[in-house]
Amino acid sequence: MLAVGLWGLDRGGMWRDEAVTFQVGRRSVPQIWRLLHGVDAVHGLYYLLMRPVLAVHPGEVVLRLPSVCAAAVTAGLVAALGARLARPRVGLWAGLLYAVTPMAGHYAQEGRSYALVAAGATGATLLFVRAARGTSWWAYGAVLALTCWLHEFAVLLLFAHGVSLALARAGARVWCGWGRAAAAVVLSLLPTVLVSRAQAAQVAWLHRPTAAAARGLARQFLGPSDGVYWICLGLALLGLAGVVGPRGEFTRAGVALPLTVLPPTVLMLVSQHSPLYVDRYVLYALGGAPLLVAGGAERVAAALGGGLRRYGGRAALCGLRRSGGRAALCGLRRSGGRAAPGRLRSGGGADGRARGAAGPWRSLPVALAGVLAVAASLLHQSSLLRADRDPGRRPDDIAAVSRLAARELRPGDPVLFLPAQRRGAALAYPRAFRGARDVALTEGAATSGTLYGRETGPAGLRRRLARLERVWVVADQDLLAGRWTSHSPTERAKLAVLRREFSVRAEAVRHRTAVRLYVRRARVTARPGPPPASPRPGRW
Repeated sequence: MLAVGLWGLDRGGMWRDEAVTFQVGRRSVPQIWRLLHGVDAVHGLYYLLMRPVLAVHPGEVVLRLPSVCAAAVTAGLVAALGARLARPRVGLWAGLLYAVTPMAGHYAQEGRSYALVAAGATGATLLFVRAARGTSWWAYGAVLALTCWLHEFAVLLLFAHGVSLALARAGARVWCGWGRAAAAVVLSLLPTVLVSRAQAAQVAWLHRPTAAAARGLARQFLGPSDGVYWICLGLALLGLAGVVGPRGEFTRAGVALPLTVLPPTVLMLVSQHSPLYVDRYVLYALGGAPLLVAGGAERVAAALGGGLRRYGGRAALCGLRRSGGRAALCGLRRSGGRAAPGRLRSGGGADGRARGAAGPWRSLPVALAGVLAVAASLLHQSSLLRADRDPGRRPDDIAAVSRLAARELRPGDPVLFLPAQRRGAALAYPRAFRGARDVALTEGAATSGTLYGRETGPAGLRRRLARLERVWVVADQDLLAGRWTSHSPTERAKLAVLRREFSVRAEAVRHRTAVRLYVRRARVTARPGPPPASPRPGRW
């Protein structure tokens, strides 16, 4: 996982959510605390953790390193969980499967909290299994509470753990211990939930998840390519066998199935009433899918091994019949009718030790075969992993926008961001906008306790634009095209003034962000002949 995460880590650009981490993580603690009262309370702990990381070196690679390390830890924890619930080779296969899953690799290279949440959730699940077998619950509660503070939707893990206890038919003592730990986690999370509910406008852009979203998540969990997906789906279905085991005992499927299914299902159901679902919010549920697939592979290996043993036994019996039992009789006569010492003692003596030593070596080829199968899966999906290193595969590429701005803008040029969120490019890459005049800005992001700064109102904006003959605009292309409408009066005033009083002189588009030069209409119409044609939009 570490190798996959480090491969192409410096992809040459951040997207807008990473840019938020980058600029907020470099603020002072009081400035971060002030910000959380208005926005992003759900990410507050992550921003505080990133502050000392970015203090070492404020760069894109350092920004993503915590996620890479967290993803590597998660793969190891998945392996440990598989070894504890089944056997070591199941854990090995499950950990490797997690490491080569494109979804895990994607968020391992993102400067956001989701990979850390996945590590915390998997660690909490391992501690949950240990605590239910007789150890203390405090470590489980502490790790799960910390994980929920990193992202509050990790609390849905409690549903999965509750169902696992029900499938294991746990005793009253185990239920009481888990119930106390779960109650402590929920109580510790209440302040964050209350604050974040007041910030619900941040996720107003979300829509109700459909059946297509569920199918898409299954593809991401099991493998986006057809060949890998169908094989893993078949193995996962085989791995569902034995969901309910002996009373009081966890099974691999009894832990992995609720972990994989319940958090996404609960969030999707809640989102039918109030849309909250995004696949990255339930990344931590991915840890259960490799356990199901590895369990199915173990059943296949056991079935094949059993067939080979039965075939070998029949062959030996046929050989004994052909010899008429003479060899066995001669051997018995030579020994005086007595069994040779150590030969017939189950698990003891020289032969018992030999069989015990031979067992792991007999399973080694099976384990290596599973490792080779995972390697084949990695090779099959390598093109997807390689493409994911392209900044264009993220929702946007503000580094490309900043490079364009650095090429076109001159000191003193006026710049207007439409909407204000497009100012993220200037906050993440300030050198590209050095010397430019931000037309609408009245107070900076850090000092105002906001993500993108405070802007003047509609009247003040009109007065400022009235003094300009030309202005550069960094804008959301969908907003310019009318595919969505802002409810902010200031954003509406920006659009109205630009459409009424200015014309586009030049334009370039970088991944749904348009950089346009607007000039006042009077200057355009005063010139004889048609205005120059706008450059063809395209990626730079």
